[in-house]
Amino acid sequence: MARAYLKKAQKTAMTDAGDVRATVQDILDDIEAGGDATALKYAQKFDNYQGRTVLGEEEIAAASVLVSQKLKDDIAFAHDNVRRFAEVQKSTMTDVELEVVPGLIAGQKAIPCRAAGCYVPGGRYSHIASAIMTVTTAKVAGCQNITACSPPRAGEGIAPAIIYAANLCGADKILSMGGVQGVAAMTFGLFGLPKADILVGPGNQFVAEAKRILFGRVGIDMIAGPTDSLILADHSADPFIVATDLVGQAEHGYNSPVWLVTDNRALAEKVMEIVPNLIADLPELNRTNAEAAWRDYAEVIICDTPEEMAACSDDYAPEHLTVQAENLPWWLDRLQCYGSLFLGEETTVAFGDKASGTNHVLPTSQSAKYTGGLSVHKYMKIVTWQRSTRDGARPIAEATARISRLEGMEGHARSADARLHKYFPDENFDLSARD
Repeated sequence: MARAYLKKAQKTAMTDAGDVRATVQDILDDIEAGGDATALKYAQKFDNYQGRTVLGEEEIAAASVLVSQKLKDDIAFAHDNVRRFAEVQKSTMTDVELEVVPGLIAGQKAIPCRAAGCYVPGGRYSHIASAIMTVTTAKVAGCQNITACSPPRAGEGIAPAIIYAANLCGADKILSMGGVQGVAAMTFGLFGLPKADILVGPGNQFVAEAKRILFGRVGIDMIAGPTDSLILADHSADPFIVATDLVGQAEHGYNSPVWLVTDNRALAEKVMEIVPNLIADLPELNRTNAEAAWRDYAEVIICDTPEEMAACSDDYAPEHLTVQAENLPWWLDRLQCYGSLFLGEETTVAFGDKASGTNHVLPTSQSAKYTGGLSVHKYMKIVTWQRSTRDGARPIAEATARISRLEGMEGHARSADARLHKYFPDENFDLSARD
């Protein structure tokens, strides 16, 4: 399969990740041993914040006053879209029963986690949408306790719009604490919070590592690396729109890869001509991020056919995948590895990031090969149950006894034997593993 690189990345998303595990492990251990006081020590060190840790009604009301009505309306619009999509997702999870053999019924039941911890980034950018995405889905799932956690800014606290959004979407508690200490507080149940059963939401490499270390002790949505995006475009695509979408995702951070895969060299060359000018026109922080991401991590790839383009995309398994090409149904049917798919020029990753209803917490660093993104399903446990009549238990017990003995698990076998002897005392059973 021929792939020609008009632009080849010198780095990958993990090149500068560094080894932060030891640092994060030390902080987690320290906070678990020292509790609230130690978490506050780290909050002062990293956030330079000494305000109230768990926000009360007064702080939430004061923050709400600072949010314009126009922004409140936009947050409400996005929340409604995310909520309704999550409700539809939840409707696909149904409780079921099956009579496996006459008299023995097995079932499936979906039960939400009791307590969810939702991390909302607030460093470089105020991620209002992350509050909407994480808290809303937890609420729809039916979690009894939802904590939203976001890093405060020195002397200011959490961005008012994040507070407003988290409260609107159903957070029971809002924790003004960021980084590893915020994750630890939700996990260990500090400051009077319930211990989280699951941690969700994006964050920097320290937050991601904290979730990795704590996984197993609590559930997590995924271990996320830097955000990444890929665009599949053919001759019908508008080079300006393609370039705009690439730049829009590159502004996330200096190590956020963006990739263009096309079968049209003229399109690729035009996009490469436009991108630097679009980056130069961004505000300073955004420009700095996008310049580094485009320079060091971006790739432009030429393939011979749509099938080769699709195969290339599946190999990259992007977090965000955009198709600006003809025959969109073919692409929808063919593509297999992505976090979220955006079909046609009329939609864009930015829509999914903010307001269209699908979730923006998505698998990065090729993890889309084996998982999807955050959804109402992530907060739900699929558990099983069974009940039986004595006649229904009979064939199951016979098979269980023989299989258990073949495996060498005599205690298991005797659990089945005991029931057969009790329920059918006048009968003899061949419960040996031998023929």
